[in-house]
Amino acid sequence: MKTNISNDFLQTPEGVEANRILRSCVHCGFCNATCPTYQLLGDELDGPRGRIYLIKQTLEGKTPSRQTQLHLDRCLTCRNCESTCPSGVNYSQLLNIGRAVVNQKVPRSLPQRLLGFSLRKLFLSRPVFSLLLKSGQLFRPVLPAALKRAIPEKEAALSFSRKMHDRKVLLIPGCVQPALKPQIDNAAKIIFDRLNIECIEPETSRCCGSLSHHLNAEDEAITIIKNNIDNWLAIIEQQSIEAICMTASGCGVAIREYAQLLASDKDYADKARKISALYKEPAEIIANIIESDPQALHRLRENSCGEQSIAFHPPCTLQHGMQHKNLIEPILQKAGVTLLPFNDTHLCCGSAGTYSITQKDLSQQLLINKLSNIEKVKPEIIATANIGCHLHLQSGTETPVKHWLELLL
Repeated sequence: MKTNISNDFLQTPEGVEANRILRSCVHCGFCNATCPTYQLLGDELDGPRGRIYLIKQTLEGKTPSRQTQLHLDRCLTCRNCESTCPSGVNYSQLLNIGRAVVNQKVPRSLPQRLLGFSLRKLFLSRPVFSLLLKSGQLFRPVLPAALKRAIPEKEAALSFSRKMHDRKVLLIPGCVQPALKPQIDNAAKIIFDRLNIECIEPETSRCCGSLSHHLNAEDEAITIIKNNIDNWLAIIEQQSIEAICMTASGCGVAIREYAQLLASDKDYADKARKISALYKEPAEIIANIIESDPQALHRLRENSCGEQSIAFHPPCTLQHGMQHKNLIEPILQKAGVTLLPFNDTHLCCGSAGTYSITQKDLSQQLLINKLSNIEKVKPEIIATANIGCHLHLQSGTETPVKHWLELLL
């Protein structure tokens, strides 16, 4: 694609990168075929090709409008388009750059600013979030059905006794999952322990930075990310850590992108590259062990849900963000779990971080479509690999939703 980006912007690292990405796009439109919002709305500007053109116009000097901002806001950042694109366009990085420029030129409305601020303060403060969650769970029995489904029932953490192993991974708890679903991280610890891997947790843990990043609080996101890098590198050097893991793929893909976000920071670029390179999905490690050690598979099979039928929903962050397609399914099948295939597994469920709050109507329609496909195969359990998908799916169905690691217990 031919570009004419302003010279001032081309002098910045973001401008150079945006120009490179734009020029790699051939405007073929293959991306629209797999874009969830284009499928729902049928508007060219609510598909990747249209959004790329809006960003191009903005970077070339055309003044963006609130409508421009809306079309960019409606993007789920599911990155299905990146999986489809024959030219390898790094759409998500271009979107990050475009959104930042548009947000500088188009001030947010007061309700939008208040909503973004409230969400960040709620989810980034563990004490506040835990208090509100406990209050919601206390009154859950008398709440309206729709609100009741949005609040997960209180869940006791699985019992786990830590054992020493030579192999160690740094398991990052995340910001809201420990309060919402405390069993998930302990399930990871139990599974890794069966495979002779010890999980080390940081004494203090904050959000991975994706929440602030997605809510347009870029400075806050960068501060969080740099603090994480400093904290984790100290542990990695002390403990001989072989990998960084999280049980939420949405956070995982964010850590993988630390290197990209801090590429032009002379003090943190190398550190960020090291952290991103160390990140591995739990399934990556487990799959490699199973392949090299047949006995490990027997240990995983001990108590798996093999007699139950499972529909596995692969999160977009896993299959499109990290390009791990069909990574978890073979592990479950080898462990004896019965998987039921369903249509459109490549499409987003509508969770997408805070999208289910900021773009509720679109999010709900995507959820309805996803669950309609899943429920056609009548699973006993729905499994996934991301806390956002987990909660979003559970809010729309009576079928139990579990993290895939829980199926191996």
